[in-house]
Amino acid sequence: MIASVAGVVASVGADTAVVEVGGVGLSLHCAPATLSSLRVGKQTRLAASLIVREDSLTLFGFAGDDEKHVFELLLTASGVGPRIAQAALAVHSPDVLRKAIAEGDTSTLTQVPGIGKKGAERIVLELRDKVGPVTVLPVQGGRSQAWTEQVRQGLIGLGWSNAQADQAVVAVAETIDGDTPPVPVLLRQAIRVLGKNR
Repeated sequence: MIASVAGVVASVGADTAVVEVGGVGLSLHCAPATLSSLRVGKQTRLAASLIVREDSLTLFGFAGDDEKHVFELLLTASGVGPRIAQAALAVHSPDVLRKAIAEGDTSTLTQVPGIGKKGAERIVLELRDKVGPVTVLPVQGGRSQAWTEQVRQGLIGLGWSNAQADQAVVAVAETIDGDTPPVPVLLRQAIRVLGKNR
């Protein structure tokens, strides 16, 4: 089992990154926030989870072990596959997801594309006793460069059309007053905008 990947970032795409490890390029599916933190030619270490299917071996990469743990926890719930689990981590931090599950907050869970009310209730029912300690950390501010394209590519990677992604980026841009929040925060705002328009 592959637990982590450390090496030089060879490329970063809309939903994947290639990390060269010992002369081998490993493709990892990552959430937009993780991808936005990677720089081509720079060293990185990503926590990793290998999903084995009959016809494929797929690596998912995470900024830290906490994200990986929540991803793998979500996969144990009925009806939750890797795409939905990764989308959950694109919308919410691991601590917010744990808090929502522990407190039965289905409205927070249904902000994730692919999770409806019944799905959220099932996740709470099946995972409430497994989430562990719950703490919600404050989101740190800061300025982010070229956020519009990063958010746009993140939305497209999660399955929205180019037009929908452009619409969400414009809507989020209109809400910014002062310093630009970090890309993960902006991406979550964009996903919420699209969720309301569904």
